[in-house]
Amino acid sequence: MDLQDWIGRTSEAEDIVTPRLLASFSAMLAPHLAASSEGEAPVGLHWCLAPEIAEARELGDDGHPAKGGFLPPVPLPRRMWAAGDLRFLAPLRPGDRVRRRSTVSKIEEKHGQSGRLVFVTVRHEAENENGPVIDEDHVIVYREAGGPSRPAPAAASPTEPAPHQQEIEIDPVLLFRYSALTFNGHRIHYDAPYAREVEGYQGLVIHGPLQATLLMNFAATIGGRAPRRFSFRGVHPATGTQKLLLRATPGEDDSLALEVLAADGHITMKAAARW
Repeated sequence: MDLQDWIGRTSEAEDIVTPRLLASFSAMLAPHLAASSEGEAPVGLHWCLAPEIAEARELGDDGHPAKGGFLPPVPLPRRMWAAGDLRFLAPLRPGDRVRRRSTVSKIEEKHGQSGRLVFVTVRHEAENENGPVIDEDHVIVYREAGGPSRPAPAAASPTEPAPHQQEIEIDPVLLFRYSALTFNGHRIHYDAPYAREVEGYQGLVIHGPLQATLLMNFAATIGGRAPRRFSFRGVHPATGTQKLLLRATPGEDDSLALEVLAADGHITMKAAARW
């Protein structure tokens, strides 16, 4: 079956914004969460709702559910969260029953420095009892096999301080707790030997959506409220125990340009927030 035949395939899931989920999310990311209005869930909580759930026998060697069900059977073994574009239509609230409809909307093949790449875009549409709350275009990239980790590339040139900056301490416990809360079994986030020897990273990989969640909350703190639109893309892997530096620069039309700077000087994620 051709990969393009997967375009239009849909999946639906449902979950509830429970007190336990709210408490776990807040405890995991405190003190880096933006203040929420009374009766509203913290920014970024939606990525913890309705995760894909598969039995152990249905998992691939990397810990992800095997491909070929909802997601297309891309014949490349490495999978990463490449980018996202979110529109926040209404706030999530404690007790909300959230329904999400996901649709494979685009499949593109490209060739980069690391070889063949396949990008799969999934449109997520989430709603509660009152109507739509979040629309999201989620881009997944599949890459060729890695191998034992190679020497880290040279550090990027130093950058000038941004108008807004915040340091975030990343450690293995945070990575494990985020994987657990999102039911993400990908071994690169908690199995250091696998991350180095099989997928070729320098150490445990810091989740893309975790970095995006930190940037969204940083933007909400600066702007005084959650953004109405947030887009991001991964630029470089962020690995290992380290301090990440969140940076934000105001732009035109009530917007912020944001980025994550790793300890080695590389920018790992770029993003934009708009109100």
